[in-house]
Amino acid sequence: MDRLPLPRRRRPLVIAAVIISALLLISTPQPASGSPSIPRKTSKSPSSVFSLFNLKQKSRFWSESVIRSDFDDLESPLTGATSFTNFTVAGNVANYLKLLLVESMYLPVPVNFIFVGFDGKGNQDFKLHPEELERWFSKIDHVFEHTRVPQIGETLTPFYKISVDKAARHDHQLPLVSHVNYNFSVHAIQMGEKMTSIFEKAVSVLARKDEVSSDGDVELWQVDVDMMDVLFSSLVGYLEIENVYNIFMLNPKRDSKRVKYGYRRGLSDSELRFLKGNASAMQSRILESVGKVPEAVVALDKVKSKRPLYEKHPMAKFAWSVSEDTDTVEWYNACKQALENVEKLSQGKETADIIENKFVQLLNGKHEDMKLLYNKALKSGDFNDLHAECLTDTWIGRERWAFIDLSAGPFSWGPAVGGEGVRTELSIPNVQKTIGAVSEITEDEAEDRLQDAIQEKFAVFGDKDHQAIDILLAEIDIYELFAFKHCKGRKVKLALCEELDERMSDLKNELQSFEGDEYDDTHKIKAVDALKRMENWNLFSDTQEEFQNYTVARDTFLSHLGAILWGSMSHIISPSIADGAFHHYDTISFQLFFITQEKVRHIKHLPVDLQALQHGLSSLLLPSQTPAFSQHMLPLSEDPALAMAFSVARRAAAVPLLLVNGTYRKTVRAYLDSSIVQYQLQRLNDQGSLKGKLAHSRSTLEVPIFWFIHGEPLLVDKHYQAKAVSDMVIVVQSDSSSWESHLQCNGQPLFWDLRRPIKAALAAASEHLAGLLPLHLAYSHAHETAIEDWMWSVGCNPHSITSQGWTLSQFQSDTIGRSYIITTLEESIQIVNSAIHLLGMEHTTEKIFRLILSEERDLVNKYNYVVSLWRRISTTTGELRYSDAMRMLHSLEDASKQFADQVNATIANLHPIHCTKERRVDVEYNLSTAPAFLVVLGVLYLVLRPRRPKPKVN
Repeated sequence: MDRLPLPRRRRPLVIAAVIISALLLISTPQPASGSPSIPRKTSKSPSSVFSLFNLKQKSRFWSESVIRSDFDDLESPLTGATSFTNFTVAGNVANYLKLLLVESMYLPVPVNFIFVGFDGKGNQDFKLHPEELERWFSKIDHVFEHTRVPQIGETLTPFYKISVDKAARHDHQLPLVSHVNYNFSVHAIQMGEKMTSIFEKAVSVLARKDEVSSDGDVELWQVDVDMMDVLFSSLVGYLEIENVYNIFMLNPKRDSKRVKYGYRRGLSDSELRFLKGNASAMQSRILESVGKVPEAVVALDKVKSKRPLYEKHPMAKFAWSVSEDTDTVEWYNACKQALENVEKLSQGKETADIIENKFVQLLNGKHEDMKLLYNKALKSGDFNDLHAECLTDTWIGRERWAFIDLSAGPFSWGPAVGGEGVRTELSIPNVQKTIGAVSEITEDEAEDRLQDAIQEKFAVFGDKDHQAIDILLAEIDIYELFAFKHCKGRKVKLALCEELDERMSDLKNELQSFEGDEYDDTHKIKAVDALKRMENWNLFSDTQEEFQNYTVARDTFLSHLGAILWGSMSHIISPSIADGAFHHYDTISFQLFFITQEKVRHIKHLPVDLQALQHGLSSLLLPSQTPAFSQHMLPLSEDPALAMAFSVARRAAAVPLLLVNGTYRKTVRAYLDSSIVQYQLQRLNDQGSLKGKLAHSRSTLEVPIFWFIHGEPLLVDKHYQAKAVSDMVIVVQSDSSSWESHLQCNGQPLFWDLRRPIKAALAAASEHLAGLLPLHLAYSHAHETAIEDWMWSVGCNPHSITSQGWTLSQFQSDTIGRSYIITTLEESIQIVNSAIHLLGMEHTTEKIFRLILSEERDLVNKYNYVVSLWRRISTTTGELRYSDAMRMLHSLEDASKQFADQVNATIANLHPIHCTKERRVDVEYNLSTAPAFLVVLGVLYLVLRPRRPKPKVN
C-alpha cells in the first residue's frame, strides 16, 4: 500500500511568525503618539509647592493658592474653550493640575540663646550690644538639612579615628541629606544684673573642694551639677519657656578664692578615697541618714513661682530682647533666700559630713543610675567600684536646656591619643584671655609702649636734618596708633591719654601755622591733609559713637562664640541620625536573650539588674508608645548550635595602645564580630528574621537584644560594649569592673565597668529604634560623611562619655520623635513626587482632555489633603508637640498612598485611549527598513518552500 504524503507541519509557520514580529519590532519605530511608556523629555518646572517647602526671600510661610478650588468654573459651559486651551498649553498633566515636585520641606525649630553676665556686670565687665549680636549671630546658618550618617565602619588603627563608609555601593533607604530641613528661629535674650548675681552666688555656695585633703589656697573646685540642675529647671519653669530649646551662656565674675572650677555629678576622686579609707564608719553614718532628703535640696525645690518671659516666641530668623530685673525679681528673691539657707547649712561642716550629705542626696535623687550604683555599694560596704565623673564647663540638662560657663575650666576630653575634634582647653572662647588681655594695661605699661613706639618711629630719621612738617606728621602717626590701641573703649581712662589729648591740640595749632606765606605749597598741602584727618578723630573724648569700632579681640571672641552656638544646634538640638528609615510603632516589644556559659537556675540569679534595664529601655519610648518585655535564657552548654555560633563570632585582635602618659602597650583583645554574630543568629532563627511577625504592621516592633555574659573581658567589634545592627542589638558583659578605655578626661583615662553595660545597651537600643548617634558625631556636607566634635559629649545621658549616667535628655527624646516624623514625611514626599512625575510624563492632548477633566477633582482633592497634613504636622512639630504630630502620621501614610493610587488609576485609564482611538499608525522608514524586509523574505522562503515528497518504498 502506498504511503500518503504527510500533511504540512504547522510548527515552521509559528516560528516564522515569531521571527517576523521580532524583526518588525526592531525595524519599525513606535507611533509618535502611542503608549505612555515612551520616555518623554519634559521641561523643568519649579520644584516648590509653597514657601513652607522651599523658603525664598519674598515668599510667605504658607500660601493658600496651592490648594485648588475652582471646580465650579471648570464645570461651567462658558469656560470650556478656555479650559481646553489651558489644558493644551500646560504641556503635561502635572503642569495643568499645578502639581509641582517637592524639593524641600521646612520644620520650624524655636531656640532661645540666653546670655547671663553679658550686661557689663559679669567677668571682665564684658557687655554685648544689640547691633553687635545681630551683626554676628544673624550670620549663623538658620536652615539645616536633616542629615543621616552612613554605617560606622570598623576601626583598625590604634588612634581610634571613627571610620564612616561613604561608598556609593550602599543602598540608602532614604537620602543622607534629607528633603526635610530645620528652620531655626533664634531669640537672643540678655538677662539683667540680678540674674548674673544669682548664678555667681550659686557657683560660690554649691562649690566644694576637689581635693578634700588640701589646706590653704585650693586650686580646683567642683560645683554640684545636680543642684544646678534644680536651679536651671526652676528658672525655665518660672519663665515658662519649657516648649523652646534654651542654650544658656554664662559669664559670671571669677571669685579670687576659686581660681578654677567645673561642674560634676557625684563625688570626686579624693572624696571617694576618703570614703574607701573610712568605709565602715561612713557606711554606718549614711545608713542612719537614708530616706532623709537633704535640706539644701528642699530649699531649692521650693522655688515654684512662674512669670512668662514672653507671650509667644518670635518666630523670626533672629530677634533680640533684654530681660529687665523686674521680670525675674520674684524668682531672684526666692532663689537668693534658698541659696542663703544652703550656705548656712554647709558652714562649718567637716569632710565626712559633706560626703555623707552628698551620698544621701544621690540616693534620693532622680537619676536611676546613681541610685543603683550607690545603693549597691552602700549595702555591700565596698566602695571600690565607684569612679569619679569628669569635671566639665558645659552640661546638657534633663529638660530642654543646656549651658556653657565661659568662666569655668578650661577642660579637655575625648580620645586619649589621636582622633579628631577632641575637646581642648581652647575649644570655647575665654573672656579673660581675649577681652581682658587686650583691653586694659597699666599706666606704666602704657608709657613704656609709647616710648617704644616713639623710638621705633624716629629711628628711621637718623642724624639727617628733616623738615619740621615731617616730624609733626610722624608724631601724629604715633599718637593715632597708640590711641586706637590703648585709649579708645577703655573702662578706666589712662592719664597718659589725657596728656596726649592736650598735646594733639598743640599739634593742631602748629599745623595751622603752616598756612602762612613763608611756607612752600608742599608743606601747606601736608598740613591741610593732616588737619582734615584729625577733624574726624574721636580718640580721646568720652562721647559715645552710635556704632563703635570693635576691636579684633572682640570680633574674634564673638565669632568663636557664634561657632559654639552653631555647634549646639547641630549636635544637641537637631543632631544627625543613623542611616535608615525609622517608623513609629504603638508597642515596642523588647526580646531579651541572655546567653550564658552555664545554665542558671532562674533569671533572677543573672548578674543583671533587670529592673534598671527595663526602666532604662522604657525611657527610650515616647508617651504614645507602650513597652513590653520578655526574657529568655540561652545557656551555651545546652545548645550546641548556639555555642558554635558564639565560637565562630568570637575573635581576637592585637590592638596597639598609646596611653595618656605616652606609654606604648600592645594588648590582645577578645571581641565578637557583630556581622558574624548577626549572620549566625539569623541562621538559627526559624523564620530567617528576628523582628517578629508583627514587625511591619506599624502596631508592634519586636527588638531582639542578645546579651552575652562572659567571664573574661569581651567587647563588640574591638571597641564597644554594645552595637546596634539592622535587626538586633548585641550587648556583651564581662567581669571586669574597671577597664581602661581609649578615652580620657582632663588628662586622666576613663574607666568602664564591663559588669554593668546598661549605658552602652541603651545607647545601642536608641540607635536601633530611632537612629540616635553619639553626641560627638555629625554629618559634614564638606566631607560628605560624618565628622567628630567632642565638645557636646556631656550630660548624664547614654550618648555622653563624660558621665556614667544613662538618663535620656529631653533633647534626645525630641530627636527620637522627630526621627519618626521625618521618616514618614520623607516617604510621603517620595510617593507624591513619584506620582507627580508620572503625571508629568503624560502630554496634554485632545484625546485625554475629557478623561483628565473628569478625574481632576479627585486628584486635586487628594493632593490638597496630603499638603494640608504636611502643613499641620510642620506647625505642630514647630510647637514641640511631637505626640500630637505623630497621631497624624498614619493619616499621612494613607493619604499619600490614596493619591498615588488615584494617579495610577488615572494613567491606567489613559492607556486604552491611546490604543483604541489611534486609527492610523504612522510608520517611518529609514535605511535599515529595506534590508530588514529582505531578511524576512529570505527566512520565509527557507521555511515555506515546497519540499519534494519521498519516493514510495514497498
